[in-house]
Amino acid sequence: MSGGATTSRRRCLGAVLAGGRATRMDGALKGLEVAGSRRLLDRAAESLRAAADCLAIIANDPSATGWIPGVRIVPDARPGLGALGGIHAALAAAAGADVLVLPWDAGFVPSGLLRELREAGELHGADVAAPRSNSPWGFEPLCAWYSASAISYVVALLDEGDGRAGALAVRCRHLVVDSSSWGDPDDIFFNVNTPADLDRARANAARLDRRAAQ
Repeated sequence: MSGGATTSRRRCLGAVLAGGRATRMDGALKGLEVAGSRRLLDRAAESLRAAADCLAIIANDPSATGWIPGVRIVPDARPGLGALGGIHAALAAAAGADVLVLPWDAGFVPSGLLRELREAGELHGADVAAPRSNSPWGFEPLCAWYSASAISYVVALLDEGDGRAGALAVRCRHLVVDSSSWGDPDDIFFNVNTPADLDRARANAARLDRRAAQ
């Protein structure tokens, strides 16, 4: 399944991180919630498809095989280790290719930004390229490009019992990419954790859909 949107000679897997249930939303599968004309999952998958060479969903839920027909489902190789465990599963599944990751409830990340992360990471020989944001880390480790080389650093952290994806920044060649040209980081990287967040996501999606239809 070709993304057809990059001139890179290195292969890259687009991985949708679909881990965990939203405890503040009564355990709902939040990526399957509809925002505008599409599910949040579909929005994230569309952005990844346009920036990567193939697509996979990192998920442990038995129902995942029916979420997007034909898309490979990859369970965590090391379950119970949070988002970093999902990144590990993606890198292992990529079998020597690089990886772009995006949470399934982050439906507003532009494909152009994902392509920029991929190109910047390759150009500068980074292990990780992540966009600058207003998060406590100062960047978004779950919306990022990971070189195949990053798996050794991920494994080292997991072996220490540290599931924090942002902790990789002090372990490897980590590149932070300016994301301001793509919009307000609080809007771009917005994800859904509560019913109020879902209402905001639906309003954002409706606005974007109207703009796309003009």
